Amino acid sequence: MERILPKIKGRGSAENPANRFERIEYITADVGNEAKDAPKTIFYKDHSRAIISYNDSPDVGFEASINPYRGCEHGCIYCYARPTHEYLGLSAGLDFETKIFIKEDAPELLRRELSSPKWQPKPIAISGVTDPYQPAESHFSLTRACLKVLAECSNPVGIVTKNYLVTRDIDILKELAEQHAAVAALSITTLDPKLARVMEPRASQPDLRLKAIQKLAENGIPVTVLVAPVIPGLTDHEIPRIIEKAVDAGAQKAGYVMLRLPYGVADLFQHWLEQHFPDKKGKILNRIRAIRSGKLYSSVFHERMRGEGIFANQVDKLFEISCRKTGIAGNKIHLSSDAFHRLGTGQLKLF
Repeated sequence: MERILPKIKGRGSAENPANRFERIEYITADVGNEAKDAPKTIFYKDHSRAIISYNDSPDVGFEASINPYRGCEHGCIYCYARPTHEYLGLSAGLDFETKIFIKEDAPELLRRELSSPKWQPKPIAISGVTDPYQPAESHFSLTRACLKVLAECSNPVGIVTKNYLVTRDIDILKELAEQHAAVAALSITTLDPKLARVMEPRASQPDLRLKAIQKLAENGIPVTVLVAPVIPGLTDHEIPRIIEKAVDAGAQKAGYVMLRLPYGVADLFQHWLEQHFPDKKGKILNRIRAIRSGKLYSSVFHERMRGEGIFANQVDKLFEISCRKTGIAGNKIHLSSDAFHRLGTGQLKLF
């Protein structure tokens, strides 16, 4: 019989599974199934020498991105970025949501890279891995500082978040939006506050994300709603309602991504189901396998974001119909680099 891990209030994961790159594993004593006190978040300095990352994935709608933070205190149990903490010698479990690395030099690094003659203006996503408006941002304000740099040179930016804190930066985003150089994407996985609380414990509640969409839209900032991830057998039935509520709030466009469970995230997600939805665990995992050719994850381009098979097709059709009914089917939001001007290097020119 599988051991049920203790729930930890305010955290998505209740464990620190072994790092796949390490040969030694630290195992804590079994404390039973009672809830444990939530471990405190610890912040570390990240000494990265560059801030803009590039990708050539055909599944991702951007080429360049910046991530001011490594790790994410939102604690979303399904987060595909969890395994990135293993590259730091840590765990994809509790470590990912309690040990956050802060790129304090991010604004200066961004200024330097945008000032370089090598930089060809293009949309920059904030962020492609961890949420730029996670709780740490309310203290460190690195995302806001990076937005100020982007606004200085009018470089287009796309924000991806599930936190109401994005509304704090409406002043900068509005300035960029007036140059067709800003778009915000709010991720809404469920409208059920109880489910959101255990699945995305430190992210903004669904109603606040809808309010964020409304405030951004009222200020002329184009907004996309991302139904991401869609969890077969758990949240897929909510697609029509999520899109309806988001469009009513002001969203102009919608997208969705099927649940992805790379590496250790699959085990973390299964343990979470055992903790919170043991009666639905079998159905959910079987649905996931049905769209992943019998496995819990597939890294094949194109398929990894949508899945395949009858259940994947049903989700795709449901999404398509929902967009048509709300009048946003086919809508596009164009980001322009026309207003871009290169930042000065701070050096005086003789001629």
